[in-house]
Amino acid sequence: MSRIHDALKKAEEERMASQGDPGPSSFAMPEAGELPMMAPLEEPRVVVDAGEPAGGVSHSSEMPSFASPFSLDALLARCPQLQWKPDEKTMLFFNGDDNAHGTEEFRTLRSRIYHTREKMALKKILVTSALPKEGKSFTSANLAQVLVRQHGRRVLLVDADLRDPRLHMMLGTTSSPGLSDYLQGGTDEFSIMQRGAMENLFFIPSGRQISDPSELVANGRLKVLLQRVEVLFDWIIVDSPPAVPVSDASVLAKACDGVLMVVRSNTTPAETARRAREEFPDQILIGVVTNGADHESSLSSRHYYDAYVKNVTESKS
Repeated sequence: MSRIHDALKKAEEERMASQGDPGPSSFAMPEAGELPMMAPLEEPRVVVDAGEPAGGVSHSSEMPSFASPFSLDALLARCPQLQWKPDEKTMLFFNGDDNAHGTEEFRTLRSRIYHTREKMALKKILVTSALPKEGKSFTSANLAQVLVRQHGRRVLLVDADLRDPRLHMMLGTTSSPGLSDYLQGGTDEFSIMQRGAMENLFFIPSGRQISDPSELVANGRLKVLLQRVEVLFDWIIVDSPPAVPVSDASVLAKACDGVLMVVRSNTTPAETARRAREEFPDQILIGVVTNGADHESSLSSRHYYDAYVKNVTESKS
């Protein structure tokens, strides 16, 4: 081993001399048995198939290392399980009725999102609307529920609407600790997560009310949060404030892979919908959900929205 080491050292010195380098004093080979310093390994990532799993079977080919601080063991050990009391009128998949009004539309939405993922990297989805009261929180919550209904899929639902949070009331749980506490540096990732009776559905509520939500969502910590925990989940659904009245949605979108916009049938003005759409780059706007539409109106509205989005998906409230 010593002769090999000496030969390598001599060859390197000759190479440097031929290139005009100052000499062996600027270069040192590691001593026998000594390993060079290596860059730290990145945290492991889950590799998820691009298509919707046939028969509800997960095809993830890589799982997070249990030595990682962001492992499934750590998630289950540190994330508290609470007694959620969901509003069954709006939380469509908690009442056990797979044929309830609206459930099939969300299954269609799920299929189209999987089809979109065949064309682009898509795990973190921001759900927004042009104006308040259009059904974005309803869509966020039920999309998370229908995604987690597939066997083995873990979903994280995040209430990033720090102005008018609704998801904790829909799920029947507490609003804090939550996202605002994390963004202020007051807690860690697992302390703000919770889970309820629906297996593999995890939730980060909005947290304590704050006076400066725009400044808080722009401080970059949300992106850090999602990057750290995304290895644990197949999907992350982020509910944001409306896009037109405030700037939060466009800021939050930078931490996500795609944006799903909700408009309310016969309510959202066309010009307002266009303004909201212009808040986001074309490449991340994955579709529009028409909420509160009957069958006939959904057909007519579909033609309009096809003009400026790549995919259109309808859902009924």
